[in-house]
Amino acid sequence: MNDIRRSILWIVFGLSMVLIWDKWQIHNGQKPTFFPGSAPVASQATPAGTAPAAAGDASLPAAVGQPAAQASGEAPAGAPSAVAQRVEVSTDVLKLVFNTEGGSVIGAQLFKHAEATGSSKDQQKQPFTLLTQDANRTYVAQTGLIGGTFPTHKTPMTLVPGSTTLADGQNELQVRFESAEVGGVKLVKTYTLTRGRYDIGVQHEVVNNSGQPVSPQLYLQLVRDGNKLSSETPFYSTFTGPAVYTEAQKYQKIEFTDIEKNKANFEKTATNGYVAMVQHYFASAWLLADGVARDNFARRIDNNLYAVGAITTLPAVAPGQSQSVPSRLFIGPQEEKVLELITPGLELVKDYGWLTILAKPLYWLLEKIHGFVQNWGWAIVLLVVLIKAAFYWLNASAYRSMAKMKKINPRIMEMRERLKGNPQQMQQEMMKMYREEKVNPLGGCFPILIQIPVFIALYWVLLSSVEMRNAPWMAWITDLSSPDPFYILPLVMAVTTMIQTALNPLPPDPLQAKLMWMMPLMFSVMFFFFPAGLVLYWITNNVLTIAQQSFINKRLGVPLKFNMPKFK
Repeated sequence: MNDIRRSILWIVFGLSMVLIWDKWQIHNGQKPTFFPGSAPVASQATPAGTAPAAAGDASLPAAVGQPAAQASGEAPAGAPSAVAQRVEVSTDVLKLVFNTEGGSVIGAQLFKHAEATGSSKDQQKQPFTLLTQDANRTYVAQTGLIGGTFPTHKTPMTLVPGSTTLADGQNELQVRFESAEVGGVKLVKTYTLTRGRYDIGVQHEVVNNSGQPVSPQLYLQLVRDGNKLSSETPFYSTFTGPAVYTEAQKYQKIEFTDIEKNKANFEKTATNGYVAMVQHYFASAWLLADGVARDNFARRIDNNLYAVGAITTLPAVAPGQSQSVPSRLFIGPQEEKVLELITPGLELVKDYGWLTILAKPLYWLLEKIHGFVQNWGWAIVLLVVLIKAAFYWLNASAYRSMAKMKKINPRIMEMRERLKGNPQQMQQEMMKMYREEKVNPLGGCFPILIQIPVFIALYWVLLSSVEMRNAPWMAWITDLSSPDPFYILPLVMAVTTMIQTALNPLPPDPLQAKLMWMMPLMFSVMFFFFPAGLVLYWITNNVLTIAQQSFINKRLGVPLKFNMPKFK
């Protein structure tokens, strides 16, 4: 009966892995691997409640009290026309490209992060491009006014003359754009860039030169195409898309497919938090001051363009007066220490999922170890050593149980052969043997199951940490975030996995024994496409497991031998 249960559990486990993988593919916007018919078809129709938008138009959804004509996002009638110009501004960590149409940020390069990973040194000298606007990609940051005839992100603006490069010894750099009057209202945007920082102060000043009071609404939005990152593989995927954070609902990811179906679920009104656009290792976010009431939105602009943003209503601005609204724009890497200092909750764009409670302490420990060894590869090795040491006695209990099972396995096999015609008697005698030898058939499983969440959390730490990009370990491993170019680590991982499996006692049931071998082998094949840092972590875990298992077997007097099933 035990063998039947085990076989069923193995089959259920295998099918569960297949189903989970299929759902994971669908969850990340990819075609399902095993059940193509189960993929939801994204609607190409404009979601209900969204104002129609022309191709390439990055307009807002219709706001309460907003005229329909203004919802199109086009510059109001009578606005001055001019040829849009690009303005490049550089600090020690950022190179931003502004467009004089709306004073929008249409480009951002990060000097301290290379464009390519796992490639030649010449390619790694190119700074990473996060925001961009070209024929293939769109990812921009825009702001403007709605609620009347006001300047928008489509309104031409003039760059106020000034420096566009942060000079040596200079700590701050200001870039100022002014619109012409639209309906008697002028919008002035002042970007303040600070040395060493990825968050940019953005001051919006509304100047009312009309003859009557105005109460415009300020919108801040991030617009991105819905394409997945080229670095993703069919074997692992990370989240790409909008996110909203509020103190009440915390971090809320929004799938592009949910926006398509008008099913995006997030907190629509708040007085705190941020809106963000997230991808693997990097993010951008708009932040208003705490206490400022805002309406959060996420919408489709075009067939493959999406926007996430916030709208806040300004106090009435009397004729001849002005009103300023401070905000911040973050454009940078998902470095936890940096994100935590900018605003509470921003570090959650580095998404560990449901295992955050375990992942954050693991990252903290990994960072401390790196501070000591100054090498992320060796930091991974030492962290796994510490985790294995912490779980030593729990593992020892599991391996002792396995060793005892291995010791009595020949007797069980002989009993199965002798009593194969009498399953009931065979079951009774097997249970009697377990009692006499003080062996728990499941004793090796529970201690290992307890540790699984810890190692899954560590997996997400290594997969999510931007510090792994272009981080060398030794010799040919020059980038822990990319697969091993020569597949040496995956081969070592496959060999150690097979050795570890061979050291375990074979289940009495032949089918179960074959499954026990096939699944680790399939698992090893997947690791040929995984980042080198993840493979290194798994190899270290395998080697330490083999060493501990061999040591315990020797202490219990169980001969160390490989157990291979018969595949014929």
